[in-house]
Amino acid sequence: MVWREERTAGDIAASFAMTRPSVSQHLAVLLESDLVTVRRADTRRFYRANRQAVERLRGELATLWDNGLDELKAQAEASERKKRGR
Repeated sequence: MVWREERTAGDIAASFAMTRPSVSQHLAVLLESDLVTVRRADTRRFYRANRQAVERLRGELATLWDNGLDELKAQAEASERKKRGR
């Protein structure tokens, strides 16, 4: 929801079966992780995705996923070779 435009926690909560405080807790984690940014205007806080940080995370997860699949394949092949050797 915050990828294309800024949203307040209240705006986000209105779209889900969650309370505003629950959404605020999730946003705090994303903010601490640098995956969203916040802009204050008077008493309101507007959240927006930090696109560069999200793209970096996507790249890291893709690498992790690819490496994990390679390791899983290697273990499956080793297990199969072991079974054949018995």
